[in-house]
Amino acid sequence: MNEKQLLERITVNPAIFGGKPIIRGHRLAVEHVLGMLAAGDDFETVLEGYPWLEQEDILACLAYAHRLVEHERVEPLIINAAA
Repeated sequence: MNEKQLLERITVNPAIFGGKPIIRGHRLAVEHVLGMLAAGDDFETVLEGYPWLEQEDILACLAYAHRLVEHERVEPLIINAAA
């Protein structure tokens, strides 16, 4: 499954979680899955917690996060200590 197909699994519905990105129209926010992964849960644990979820849904969350930060740049703050 390519990135475009994965990202099609992520939907937005203003009536669910105030329009936050969710997985295939279900009441499961992308941020929740990413939070579980960040906390150290593996794919199997996430899938056990949500029987309807598929591995491709988790990959879609990762692809979505990657797309958000792909072009993000942080400019360093330069402080003049002599001032």
